[in-house]
Amino acid sequence: MMEGRGAAERSGDNVEFCTMGMFILGGAASFAVIGARLVAGKESSQAVSWIVDVGSDFPPEVLEVINSWDTNCVIREDPGRLTTRAWNGYGPNEKRDFKYLTPKLRLEPEMLSDAQVFSKTFHMVCSSSRCISIVQTILRRREELRQAGKAPSSEHAMKRPVFVWEPVPDLCTPEEQEQFLAANQVVDVVSPNELELGMMFGHTGWSEETDYGMDIVKKILDSGIGPDGNGHLVIRAGKDGSYSYSRAQRVWLPAYHQPSASESSPVVDPTGAGNSFLGALTQGMVGADRGPARIIDSVLAESTTWQKAVKAGSKHDHILAALIFATVAASFVVEQIGVPHISTSSDGRELWNETEFTERVRLYTQRLYRTFEESPQKHFQIKIN
Repeated sequence: MMEGRGAAERSGDNVEFCTMGMFILGGAASFAVIGARLVAGKESSQAVSWIVDVGSDFPPEVLEVINSWDTNCVIREDPGRLTTRAWNGYGPNEKRDFKYLTPKLRLEPEMLSDAQVFSKTFHMVCSSSRCISIVQTILRRREELRQAGKAPSSEHAMKRPVFVWEPVPDLCTPEEQEQFLAANQVVDVVSPNELELGMMFGHTGWSEETDYGMDIVKKILDSGIGPDGNGHLVIRAGKDGSYSYSRAQRVWLPAYHQPSASESSPVVDPTGAGNSFLGALTQGMVGADRGPARIIDSVLAESTTWQKAVKAGSKHDHILAALIFATVAASFVVEQIGVPHISTSSDGRELWNETEFTERVRLYTQRLYRTFEESPQKHFQIKIN
């Protein structure tokens, strides 16, 4: 049985984010949606679209949580199967072990509604070969709908969407390297974490401080990311923040929560932080005219370092703001086991873990402003090709 398809159709051409991650209790899609939803805000919550497969054992309280986000969620019910569940475990250096506890039900691009197919952005968590297949299928479906006169009238329907890809950890192996480089060429952003990237190239991890670490980056950029080669490699490095590389520049942003000798750490559980980082990054690539982006523009208006970096960002000039959103979104996810708590203040403001997303964006950006001016080279290196 299928329900909820109408929600995606009613939204017309308003879908800005769609994840191809399957819904897992304790898994990637829900955390990616949280990230996108934080950035979209209450006003644009319906622009965040996804599919949730509900099995016979689906907990009603989870559905309540999902409904509280007010996203454009397509619910598909099948009482003949169990909901996909998984287990996460962490070893030294945040090395993650992951296994499915019930049979998985994969999402295929053919399952997307017409409105979802015309999303402005797509988030994927999958193997290299599946990444290529998803991108090709979505682009083909868009073209078929255009030719049939079924495309939305908005300008973005004629443009190529933004594809953000998160490689699955168990296929980050040297044997997959060639296929990995091929998949990079069809997406706009590829984002392994530092352990996965190292393993892909036969090392235990990746570090910017090592020669081999920079050789890996060079090899990926030389091979090309995106159809024109100017996409971004975003390396998620947990407590050390994130590194973003393109042929135009290198960017490092610290994590939101910094260790403090005087205070206990607010970090409780890193599960889902990487997924939410990428959900926020994906949504952030198309939200340049909204409140959170305006806050960044306002705080950093006088920063010549920031202005130069934005100018060097080439066609993906929203990537820098999107990286800030991503960093802030991850900060909410690590503060508890499970997803952050949404509520409404007495004066109608949307709160997550009792604070506004936009307020954290402001605080983080103000911290960045100070360090940008003190040590710009630490954060940005603009490459002259």
